[in-house]
Amino acid sequence: MPIVVRIDVELARRKMSVGEFAERVGLTPANVAVLKNGRAKAVRFSTLEAMCRVLDCQPGDLLEWVEDDHAAPHAPHEARR
Repeated sequence: MPIVVRIDVELARRKMSVGEFAERVGLTPANVAVLKNGRAKAVRFSTLEAMCRVLDCQPGDLLEWVEDDHAAPHAPHEARR
């Protein structure tokens, strides 16, 4: 998965438990686990905003794009006629 969620890094920096984080953000601990483990298919901006507010960070501190090792190289775009 090319988007990596770094919630665990930010929680460790703040010595905050998943339970406390979940409660303050308004998520269940199970949903935080889904995010942390990269199984989430989407994140609402309102949830991302709440996570950033609770952790006093920027979205880029929580989400990182990484190259997918299994992705095929991109072919150059063909000129449109």
